[in-house]
Formats: sequence, structure tokens, C-alpha cells
Amino acid sequence: MDIERTLRTIAGVVVLGSLGLSLAHHPYWLGLTAFVGLNLLQSGFTNWCPMMWVLEKAGMRHCGESR
Repeated sequence: MDIERTLRTIAGVVVLGSLGLSLAHHPYWLGLTAFVGLNLLQSGFTNWCPMMWVLEKAGMRHCGESR
């Protein structure tokens, strides 16, 4: 799996997980959902995302990059 698909998968899991935690435990978990949303919004404008940096350091490749 390439880095872009991994990033979208991680964001989706975190959003769904925090929504579930907000229903099961406490509404403050929606703050995590808001954080992920704001991070996605800023990355749309700046083309930079902290998780992309982490995934690159972990050795994942961008879509279309050869090994």
C-alpha cells in the first residue's frame, strides 16, 4: 500500500474510533475528530501533513515511486 492510501486509512480509523469513543464514553473524544479534520484541512492548503513525514520516515513510498 502506498503512503497516500495509508494516510487516508489512518485518518478514517481515527475519526471512526473517536466517534465510537464519544458515544461509548465521553463527548470530549470529539475533540480528536476535530483535530484530524483541522489537520486534513490545513494539509489541503499547505500540502504538508505530519503523518506523511512519519510514514516517510517509516520507509513507505509515494504512489508511483519505484522501489
